[in-house]
Amino acid sequence: MPVTQHPARQADRLYHDLLSPSKTRELRDRVRKIAADVVAPAARRIANGDERADGFPQDVFDGLASAGLFRVPFAAEVGGDGLAHPVAATAVAIEELAYYSSSIAAVFDVHCILAGNALTHGTPAQQQQWLPQVANGSIVGAFATTEPEASSDLTPQAVRTVAVQREDTWILNGRKRWISNSPVAGFIVTLARTGDRLSMFIVDTSLPGVRVGEPDQKMGNRGQLTADVTFEDVELTNDSLLGGEPGHGLRHALATLTLGRIGIAAAGVGMAQAAFDHAVAHLSTREAFGRKLAANQHWQFLLADRATQIENARNLYLKAALRRDAGEVFPEPEASMAKVYGSRLAVDMARDAVQAFGGLGFARELSADGTPGPVEAIYRDSKIGEIYEGANEILKWVIARGIFGKDITG
Repeated sequence: MPVTQHPARQADRLYHDLLSPSKTRELRDRVRKIAADVVAPAARRIANGDERADGFPQDVFDGLASAGLFRVPFAAEVGGDGLAHPVAATAVAIEELAYYSSSIAAVFDVHCILAGNALTHGTPAQQQQWLPQVANGSIVGAFATTEPEASSDLTPQAVRTVAVQREDTWILNGRKRWISNSPVAGFIVTLARTGDRLSMFIVDTSLPGVRVGEPDQKMGNRGQLTADVTFEDVELTNDSLLGGEPGHGLRHALATLTLGRIGIAAAGVGMAQAAFDHAVAHLSTREAFGRKLAANQHWQFLLADRATQIENARNLYLKAALRRDAGEVFPEPEASMAKVYGSRLAVDMARDAVQAFGGLGFARELSADGTPGPVEAIYRDSKIGEIYEGANEILKWVIARGIFGKDITG
């Protein structure tokens, strides 16, 4: 399969990073090299692959693990890099991965930000048991909150997955949906109702009663395998209860998903930047009616707007990340703003890039000579960012609550 040629990085000329700590800027450079070596060669295969259990990009996952990339978010005590600003570094890493593959950025997000961050709410014993395996990539993590009838609504009344305590064990029953990484996961951090409150459990997928369905067939992000997970009388020990005490699951889930919004925002910036770079290269070289396409004021003004928006989107996610690194568990409204803005920008910029390329923008590949379509996969992949880890409509409501207060917005 021919490899897509990657254009010059316009951010190297246009973006001046005054927000990131020096170690985060160094990390960006390191991740960029890793992504170019490990992710870029496999990106087209992943974007156009079949969504089967054996279609998980294990080779790329293992390559990122060998490069030490999964250590970035975590403390040194559990095998991580022990960075002073781990959230900013993690977000920057996701942007650089998403530049080549939204799927790989999503796999990283679920493994490190969702499953991995949830484990940081665990007991010291739970952290020591699971986090070193996450950090070294010897196991794949997953995170399960969504159900067939519960996604944005994670109130105890909406969640149907139930864990009932029997002496020193818990019996888990229920069904989760759209669970990323689940077809290959070694564990799934799972939200369940315990009485009239919610709790989270670390579920080993090898336990009897855990059944992972066939991967879903999606429009994009085909390397981010999702599937239903069914729990039928799964027996869990008390050691599986995240944090050791029941009733704290909703707070753990919401704190984790807030962090996830920063990751999705960063992924949106990565995709938008890639589409922007492709569009700039094409408009600067392609001619029509005797002049470069970029000589048309329409494209000049549109790309000026998009460059401004990419600048704003990157600054927003970095600001949210730095607030989280400063100790703010719920860095709002920046986290929601960054996710809404960055994910929408990815869709808008990808659509513009398709239009700029014309027919080639709509193609996966030209049959005549094998020329790969440069931006079609970005367009397909970008849409999910407006939907998962907090639909943008819900997050606008979160922002509005910060403006008007809960008494008015509900």
